[in-house]
Amino acid sequence: MDKHRCGWCVGDPLYEAYHDEEWGVPVYDDNTLFEFLILETFQAGLSWITVLRKRENFRKAFDDFDYKTIANYNQDKINELLQDEGIIRNKLKVNATVTNAQAFMKIQDEFGSFSKYIWDFVDGEPIQNSFKDYKKAPANTPLSNTISKDLKKRGFKFVGTTVIYAHMQATGMVNDHEVSCFRYNEV
Repeated sequence: MDKHRCGWCVGDPLYEAYHDEEWGVPVYDDNTLFEFLILETFQAGLSWITVLRKRENFRKAFDDFDYKTIANYNQDKINELLQDEGIIRNKLKVNATVTNAQAFMKIQDEFGSFSKYIWDFVDGEPIQNSFKDYKKAPANTPLSNTISKDLKKRGFKFVGTTVIYAHMQATGMVNDHEVSCFRYNEV
């Protein structure tokens, strides 16, 4: 018997595996939070499946999403990335990745970890929504607006409210699995 999944992922094995294993699972690890933040910023204006299909290429190109290394990228490395056909070669997004790595570490210095900073917005617990149809989930919320504004104030780029809400969904800060989805009660 097939498991019922959220409608957005059905039909693509990569999408289904991502949905079943990662999407909506609470993430408290700074390295993983950074990876999702970077992938979400590259997704801006594109579909998530486009980014997901290039994820391994991103991982190789961006030194396994090591924010300490990325924060020190020089122009030669940025130019190299802009020639890499395996990733999304958007100059503003590549430059934003370096800027965001630097800002990420400043938050770590101030709060002890990025995880503590970001999860404090939801008091450390995922928000449990109850959508019957994934299409009813919002693209952004007042909370994602607040987080977006705070991140921008701290120097982050490409962190609009929709990007931040997608990050919240991906990292389990909000459970937007459809209530009939087998993952809804598991995350």
